[in-house]
Amino acid sequence: MAHPLRWKILCSLGDSELSVGEIVERTGTSQSNISQHLEQLRNKNILVSRKDANRIYYRIRNSQLLTLIGTMRNVLCPTNLNDYYPPNDDD
Repeated sequence: MAHPLRWKILCSLGDSELSVGEIVERTGTSQSNISQHLEQLRNKNILVSRKDANRIYYRIRNSQLLTLIGTMRNVLCPTNLNDYYPPNDDD
């Protein structure tokens, strides 16, 4: 979690499931770079993936991690990613 791009990936995912291409688009970095960081996050059991045809989709593993990331998001996630998250009606 020490790398800022990993936080950007987690902020992009939020509570949704995204393909590698969608994550690349939202983070603005290369697919090879994103793939390396996705592998690290998956190996640390932070993300899970599934394959559908020729696409791989990623999501955050569980609700406890979602809660933690949601809390950290206000501090660590760039504001330009806020467009991807509608306001939470529970707030």
